[in-house]
Amino acid sequence: MPYIPNTPSDQQAMLDAIGVASMDELFAMIPEDLQLKRPLDLPHAMSELELQQHMASLADLNVGSGQAVSFLGAGCYDHFIPSVVDFVASRSEFYTAYTPYQAEASQGTLQAIFEYQTLICRLTGMDVSNAGMYDGATAATEACLMAIAATRRTKIVTVESLHPEYRTTLETYLMDMPHDTVCAQLSGGTADLSAVEEAVDDQTACLLVQHPNFFGCLEDVVKLGEIAHAKGAVFVVVVDPISLGLLKRPDDYGADIVVAEGQSMGIPSGLGGPGLGVMACRQKFLRRMPGRLVGQTKDRRENRCFTLTLQTREQHIRRERATSNICTNQGLMALRAVVYLAAMGPEGLKETAELCVRKSHYAMDALCDHTPCERAFDAPFFKEFVVRVPDADVFENVRDAASDGAVLPGVPLGRWYADLSDCLLIAVTEKRTADEIALLQAVFLGRDE
Repeated sequence: MPYIPNTPSDQQAMLDAIGVASMDELFAMIPEDLQLKRPLDLPHAMSELELQQHMASLADLNVGSGQAVSFLGAGCYDHFIPSVVDFVASRSEFYTAYTPYQAEASQGTLQAIFEYQTLICRLTGMDVSNAGMYDGATAATEACLMAIAATRRTKIVTVESLHPEYRTTLETYLMDMPHDTVCAQLSGGTADLSAVEEAVDDQTACLLVQHPNFFGCLEDVVKLGEIAHAKGAVFVVVVDPISLGLLKRPDDYGADIVVAEGQSMGIPSGLGGPGLGVMACRQKFLRRMPGRLVGQTKDRRENRCFTLTLQTREQHIRRERATSNICTNQGLMALRAVVYLAAMGPEGLKETAELCVRKSHYAMDALCDHTPCERAFDAPFFKEFVVRVPDADVFENVRDAASDGAVLPGVPLGRWYADLSDCLLIAVTEKRTADEIALLQAVFLGRDE
């Protein structure tokens, strides 16, 4: 038993304590055809020095936003992170903290979560926010489950402009539940309103849309909300938190439940995780909300203090009455988000959003006016846009540029959309400079800068 620091005598003592003669007898209940009858095929052990060198060489094969100019997006973005975020989040009382069950010992963690919930409510205009989901995809799915429970309906309507991996996550969650999922088609990079209106009926639990959508385009959320509410369906909107520095709050256009991927709020893109699932809703859905909520109260000396006030998951109440079995509040990621929002403030968030809009439009013009590519959709966009590259050789050269490590030029869309197999989704955040956009332009022109 390598890697387990038990001597043979330790193992025998444990076997004797449970009344089993041998390890073979301990695992006898495992069917013979599932038992491995040979040693594991592992390489020879390395020394500590050799292992460190080997792991470092493997890590060097990765190319992240710290080593290259990143125009990647599709839900994970290279935004600026103020230094104060790392400083606060790296304090030992935060990064070693776990679930804050004992309020008297967890006031710092509980207050941080309470402040996070407060800022998310102010950002979205919703009445209540929970302490965080795993990521944007699971938050969107949990919102649909809330709608099913609230309406006692089983039909969910989505649109093709919703992140395809969110749609896959939704189908996975609902695999063994009675449900009917309808995905309305696109029209020019946004939801086809007539198709959505046809799909939403009096059996629809919710309409789930993304704004800005997966392609970066802005949806007609006012009209979409009207379509949902006309049939008594819950209107669920996936947002980009940074966009709320400039766009209307979801409350202003009638959203009932708001979810988001919170990675853009002070969380490094890393290699795709961890993320932060943001969820907020109107007061009437409070009892349907999964996870935990932190509330403010007073102790016996009338001092302000914090405690968990709603824990509607299976670890706290009867399993059959639980709203969800989601079992984390992503506390450390929520802490990073609240420090980011507090440091940026309303004006900082607005400035960041404006820079994203201006720079992304500058980049789109630079590419579509001076390189062999064209804009795929005419709809207004926030910080992402789709370009079509009709020349197959140019498209392959742009894709291959990512392996060179200097520029990460965008996300190919063919893996999700067959009719967009010659398209790239390009994200431009406030960090990108004119020189970096010129470097991207050079990649499309097939030359080194």
